[in-house]
Amino acid sequence: MIKNVLIVILIAVLGLCLMPAGATAAPSKPEATKLTPEQRANRITFSFYAEEAAKPGNLFFSPYSMYTAFAMAHEGARGRTASEMEKVFGFPAAMPAARASLGVLAKDLAAAAKGAEFVQANAFWAQQDYKFLPAYTRALKNNYGAEARSADFKTTTEKARKAINSWADKKTKGKIQDLFAEGALNSLTRLVLVNAVYFKGAWQGSFDKEMTMEADFTLNSGDKIKTKLMTFGENPRLEYGETAEAQLLRLPYKGGTLAMLIALPRDKEAMGKLEKKLSAEQLEAMRKALAPQKVKVYLPRFTFSSGFQLNGPLAQLGMPMAFTDAADFSGMDGTRKLFIQKAVQKAFVEVNEEGTEAAAATGVAMGLKSMDFDFAMFRADRPFLFFIEDVKTGALLFMGRLEDPSK
Repeated sequence: MIKNVLIVILIAVLGLCLMPAGATAAPSKPEATKLTPEQRANRITFSFYAEEAAKPGNLFFSPYSMYTAFAMAHEGARGRTASEMEKVFGFPAAMPAARASLGVLAKDLAAAAKGAEFVQANAFWAQQDYKFLPAYTRALKNNYGAEARSADFKTTTEKARKAINSWADKKTKGKIQDLFAEGALNSLTRLVLVNAVYFKGAWQGSFDKEMTMEADFTLNSGDKIKTKLMTFGENPRLEYGETAEAQLLRLPYKGGTLAMLIALPRDKEAMGKLEKKLSAEQLEAMRKALAPQKVKVYLPRFTFSSGFQLNGPLAQLGMPMAFTDAADFSGMDGTRKLFIQKAVQKAFVEVNEEGTEAAAATGVAMGLKSMDFDFAMFRADRPFLFFIEDVKTGALLFMGRLEDPSK
């Protein structure tokens, strides 16, 4: 119901736009693509939001968590599967560069969250009797800091699912539960990659609880509902700005350089225009419009969660191969047996007078393709001969030929 206030909160809180308050994009390092790790990773923020924006209701996700989980899958991708993932997520094609980019990103985020409670963690669960390439599992542990776990998806799928969900629950302080729903994993699952991120930061200047009031909030439909609006005891000096479509406000957190950037559209039509043009360039224009000014702030207090099935949206964005029998993840096991069976994300956010608590977890389940290479394929979709025989003696009781099964 408060989606029209939250359009940029998803970018600032658990997103990848880790610029210090008042800063602009850092100059890129001298590399072929001229992109910083943050600029690479921000690509999925805007494209994924555009894919999901038409859906009604509140929306909150972590591009950082999604980027990290799929980086672990990209580590084992090859050929066109890898190139499609690179296009969608902005991963460098060269694996050493991809690892280095994610390392810089994680380090920058940890520094930005200084002074806040912040957790980022990776883990993987591998089928206990399945042969993964040692180089792949070693890369997950050494380059992504991933905890290595074994599981038996073949015979105790539900036990494995609960163990994975319990890990995500613990890492996110209980905010992300049941990451994988019942039935999401099955006996063909061979590997599950998970990233979890948790953030709890206090405002640099807290809202005055005694001044929180009940007030009207206008929905996109034009209907009004009652909500709790927070405000400061006095008008603080904050970074404020305006564009043709929206008012802009940046609320900093204590310590570090994380802040919440809010874009408040002037009306319903302005929201549509703002969403359609939302991009890295548009966000940079918003940042440049900010300047210190005394501001009277009213912000709703809110809590909500979002959940996403990622297979469809990511396929639409340009990486369909990873989710099909044509997938090539031979960097994981030396074969082309695996594909992305299920990819999910859940996210949580609470904004109140003290600050913000936010969490997300992303899971990528790798499974055996429906055409398991351990078996032959017999597809009788053309004319054939058939016999009815005595297997013991070899006597033929009947013989036939099928040319048209519709007759």
